[in-house]
Amino acid sequence: MRSDATHRTTPTGWTLRAVVSAHVVAIVGQPVFAGAYLTGDFDSLRWHAVGADVVTSIGYLQVIVAAVVWIRLRQVWPFPVTMAVVAAETAQYFAGLDGALWLHIPLGVMTVAALVVLFIAVWRRPLPRREARDA
Repeated sequence: MRSDATHRTTPTGWTLRAVVSAHVVAIVGQPVFAGAYLTGDFDSLRWHAVGADVVTSIGYLQVIVAAVVWIRLRQVWPFPVTMAVVAAETAQYFAGLDGALWLHIPLGVMTVAALVVLFIAVWRRPLPRREARDA
């Protein structure tokens, strides 16, 4: 029988939670800056560009942390989900640079939604180390 301690989130799990939380905070600012730009505050476009760099950087950091979670905790699911979100963010980043708003805006909405779902998933239950037989 497992003890209560085996079900607690490990420091590695807390690190994933922290990075995903920072990622959500950063990405939620992006539509705000875009909306301010579209209402005529042209300085907001610069903030949107800076925000894109921040969001993308946190996303790449999240890939590393998700890989560590996979290796150390034997929790696979955060890695492919993170890779899908980061792939969408990267495509969105370049669509924005290219001015392809037909792709940039809907992909942005989907990316924010996917990241919020990931945020809920990592906070919903503990991220303990799985036993080798459970992996």
